[in-house]
Amino acid sequence: MPFVLYLLGLAVFAQATSEFMLSGLGPDIAQDLGVSIPAAGWLTSAFALGMIVGAPAIAVLGARWPRRRTLLATLTVFLAVHVAGALTGSFAVLLATRVLAALANAGFLAIALATATSLVRPDAKGRATSVLLGGTTLACIVGVPAGAVLGRYLGWRSAFWAVALISLPALIGILRSVPSRATGPTVQAGIRVSPRLVVLLVLGALVNGATFCSFTYLSPVLTDVTGLDSAWVPALLALFGVGSFAGVTVAGRYADRRDHRPVLVAGGILLLGWCAFALTAAYVVPSVVLVLVQGALSFAVGSTLIAYALYAGSAYPVLSGGLATAALNVGAAAGPVLGGLAIGAAGFRGPLWVSAALVGTALIAGGSIKIAGREGPG
Repeated sequence: MPFVLYLLGLAVFAQATSEFMLSGLGPDIAQDLGVSIPAAGWLTSAFALGMIVGAPAIAVLGARWPRRRTLLATLTVFLAVHVAGALTGSFAVLLATRVLAALANAGFLAIALATATSLVRPDAKGRATSVLLGGTTLACIVGVPAGAVLGRYLGWRSAFWAVALISLPALIGILRSVPSRATGPTVQAGIRVSPRLVVLLVLGALVNGATFCSFTYLSPVLTDVTGLDSAWVPALLALFGVGSFAGVTVAGRYADRRDHRPVLVAGGILLLGWCAFALTAAYVVPSVVLVLVQGALSFAVGSTLIAYALYAGSAYPVLSGGLATAALNVGAAAGPVLGGLAIGAAGFRGPLWVSAALVGTALIAGGSIKIAGREGPG
C-alpha cells in the first residue's frame, strides 16, 4: 500500500478520536462552561448531524476540485476548529466548532476514500479502505483512552490540543504526497447510482447501527448484567477495539475478492454472536470472548460492505465516498437511539437483541442483490 494511505489513516485516527472522546469529557466540559451534562451531550449530537449532512454535501460541492486541495482545506478547518475549541470559554462557540469539525471530517473522509481507492490497483479497493477505517478502530484502542487520561490530568482542553497536534503531520504529509488532480466525474454523472449501490449503503448503515447500538451501552451491560467491576470496563472497551482493528485488517483482503460467500457467512456468525451475547451476558467468560469476537466481526462485515459500495460506485468515486460516509454515520447515530429505547423496554440486554435484529434485517435485505457482484456501476 502507498505510504500516503497511512498519512490519510493518521488523519482519520485524529478525526475518529475527536468524534468519540467526548464520551469521557462531557462532565468536565459541562462543569467548566457552566452547562448541564445533558446540554454537553449536544456536542456529540451536533457532531453526528454534521457528519451525516457534510459527507455528501462536500462531495458534491468539491466535485470539480483537485483532491489534494479538498483534503488540505477540510483537514485545515478540522485542525483550526479544535484550536478554537481548546481556547474558547463559550459553550455556544464550542458547539459551533463541533458542527464545523464534523462537516470537515465528513468531507475529508469522503474525499480520502475516493483518493485511497484511486491510488491502488483497481482490485485493491478493499485493502485501501481497510487502511483508512483502521484509523477509526485504532482511535477506539488508543485515541479515546488517551483523551480520557489527558482530560483527567490536564483538563478537557488538552484533548482538543492533542487532536490538533496529531492532525498536523497528516496535513504536511498530504501536502507533500497526495497527487494534485481532478476529483473525477461531474455530479450529474454521479447521481445515476445503481440499485445495488443503494442497497449496499443501506446494509452498511444497518450493520454499523447494530455495532454502535451495543457498543454505546457496553459499559452498563458489563457492570450491571455481567457483574464486572467498573475498573475492567476500559480494558474491555479496548478489547473491542482490538477486535475491530483485526476485523478491518483481515476483511480488506477478502473484500477485494468480491466473493459474497465470506461476508454472508461472517454476517450470519455476527447475528448468532449478538444473540449469544444477549443470552450469556450474565457470565464473565463468554461475555469477554464475545466482546472481542463481535468487535472483529462487526467491523469486518461493515468495512467489507463499504468496500463493495466503492466498487459499485467506481465511476463516481467522490460521491460514492460521501454517501458511504453518510451511511456509516446514519447507523452510528440511529444505533444508540434504538439501543436506548430497548433499555427502557427490556433492560441492558435490550441493545444486544436490537443489534441482532439489525444484522438479521441486513442479511435479509442482502438477499435482494448480488452484494459482491463484479458488474459495472449503474
